[in-house]
Amino acid sequence: MITEEELKELIGTPFPGGTYTIEPYVNWLTCECVLASELATSGAAHPLLVYMAGQAGIGLTLDELFALCRASSDDGPMLGEWGMTVHRPLQVGGEYAVSGRITDAVRKTGKKTGVFDVVRFDIELCSTVGMDTAEPDALLHSSFIYPRRG
Repeated sequence: MITEEELKELIGTPFPGGTYTIEPYVNWLTCECVLASELATSGAAHPLLVYMAGQAGIGLTLDELFALCRASSDDGPMLGEWGMTVHRPLQVGGEYAVSGRITDAVRKTGKKTGVFDVVRFDIELCSTVGMDTAEPDALLHSSFIYPRRG
């Protein structure tokens, strides 16, 4: 099991990053799945794509993200809290530079669950075209909960 000291050392770890392009068919499928088909042709991507683009664009698969946190899918990690701030709606067809880092890591103990770690991270999405601004188009705040056994 990862020690509490090793857990704290994760704070500040950057993700490799990358880019994500919001394909029209992905936006259409997302809108259809959440019963918001009227949004599919607006030009703006469905807000759920902030999460999808952020997670897909950090340069790590989920297995790699879990391994970074000294866990695996077999350990049963769970999505914790997540939220977003959208400064400018993401655009269908838009390409976004994605960057992020681990911002917090806390060990907790529950009566039923035993020892678990909550690892929080922030992800920024910035248009790769024509935006010269200090603030990203969107911010994603998320966490995973890692049960620790043994």
